[in-house]
Amino acid sequence: MHTEVRFLLPLVIIVGPTAVGKSTLGVELAKALDGEIVSGDSVQVYRGLDIGSAKTRLPEQQGIPHHLIDRLEVDEPYSAAQFKEEALRLITEIRDRGRVPIVVGGTGLYIRSLLDPYTFLESGSPRIRRAWEEYLRKQGKRMLHQALQSRDPETAARLHPNDVQRIIRALEVYDLTGRSLSSQREFADNEYAALPDSVVYVGLTAPRDVLYQHINSRCEQMVRDGLIEETLKLLQQGYSSTLKPLKSIGYRHAIWYLRGLVTKGEMLRLMQRDTRHFAKRQLTWFKRDPRLQWYNVAEIKWDAVLQALVKTCRVQDSRVE
Repeated sequence: MHTEVRFLLPLVIIVGPTAVGKSTLGVELAKALDGEIVSGDSVQVYRGLDIGSAKTRLPEQQGIPHHLIDRLEVDEPYSAAQFKEEALRLITEIRDRGRVPIVVGGTGLYIRSLLDPYTFLESGSPRIRRAWEEYLRKQGKRMLHQALQSRDPETAARLHPNDVQRIIRALEVYDLTGRSLSSQREFADNEYAALPDSVVYVGLTAPRDVLYQHINSRCEQMVRDGLIEETLKLLQQGYSSTLKPLKSIGYRHAIWYLRGLVTKGEMLRLMQRDTRHFAKRQLTWFKRDPRLQWYNVAEIKWDAVLQALVKTCRVQDSRVE
């Protein structure tokens, strides 16, 4: 009896620290594979946050469809759970069109939500969240982190004291459910299940001095391109500086400048410093994942990276009966 055989197109995921070249590689790979790009970035999803999020502009997209950018207004909430739901739907739709889905981004939790059995508690309490935000304001980051440590030491151990948004979320979950966030995971963060053959999981990296030079140059270019003016426009439209997207790197620094808290030169210096720290945290997160195939972009030419990935994707096309 004849059995119909269909081909499962590969899913490509490109991760790495900010300013390493993920977006450029994503576009080139999409051109070579007839692919579409799904953004895995927690800031690019917002309309109007273009310069500070290093959003791929229309000419740079080169006609490649880009998804999950410019989806929301600045004051609309967005979570890893929403990303997971939307990204999985888009991946299926792209494959149904006979094209290759390519997820590009550096938001670690978003990426792992696609690869591992992450579950998310969707319910929340603005009252509890406000209470912990007030606690943070009065007591500071160290005491906030200690509060989580006493309730959920496992989650506290993996969160840096500066990561106040995730710390407050973990405290909110504990207060809502009486259970730690870590106990509600289906797996531990250090568990990495084998991936299907159809998944091509790629990490881009570079020596620290090279990456930091790219970061410093990108921050300078953002300011030249109008980051301050873009931020001012958002504030003039009535968006509060306390909104999560406007607390992200670049925008919070521009707000400090607009409020007269720092000079323009100091704003740029702090923005560069915080972006470097962010890139270091991204690398720490992704380097723990043994499933990643790493490419050092300072040691291998872009054409060679592209050719290697195209070859891998064609080999990884798996037949499903």
